Amino acid sequence: MFGTAAFRKALRMWLPRTAVSVDHFHLAMPGNNLVTEVRQRLTQETKGRRGRAKDPVWAIRMLLLKADEKLSDRARNRLQTVFDVDDPTGKLQAAWEVKEQLRLLLRTGSLADATAAKDKLQQLVERAGQPETTRLWRTVCRWWKEIEVLIVTGATTAKVESNNVSIKARKRVGSGYRNTGNYRSHTLLTSAARTAA
Repeated sequence: MFGTAAFRKALRMWLPRTAVSVDHFHLAMPGNNLVTEVRQRLTQETKGRRGRAKDPVWAIRMLLLKADEKLSDRARNRLQTVFDVDDPTGKLQAAWEVKEQLRLLLRTGSLADATAAKDKLQQLVERAGQPETTRLWRTVCRWWKEIEVLIVTGATTAKVESNNVSIKARKRVGSGYRNTGNYRSHTLLTSAARTAA
């Protein structure tokens, strides 16, 4: 799921002129989840069990999630070998192509390019014909206005999410603070410094 529908509804109700955007991470994550779900389902259907270390498809599970442009030639060859030998139906490769097209859509710089990438994504989803890819396509369509805002503005919640992760890590550790006020002050000062940087 890209975002929370309840949050979007509240924004529309209380701040109707607000442009709502989704984050790159929250767009890429469903694509990766899609590939993992398809890989697990296909392994269950073909072998009647979960994947094991000796299964080539399981061995490349992290390569399936890595961005295509970040794959080395050796990694790309390993991926293609598994697609050719251990994916006779082509369903895993089709799911991977949908994931990569979604990532390509995120790298577009204009609405025209994004619309063209969306059309290509629809073609790949229809060709894949799997419940996981169809579900992803429905989600993209449902959140398309917010995706357009992301592409036009480049607005992201990366700094806020980074601060939240830092605060949660500090909270888990406790940093030796026994006084809640001191702990809160330290957290606010650290967050302000990270935001200003």
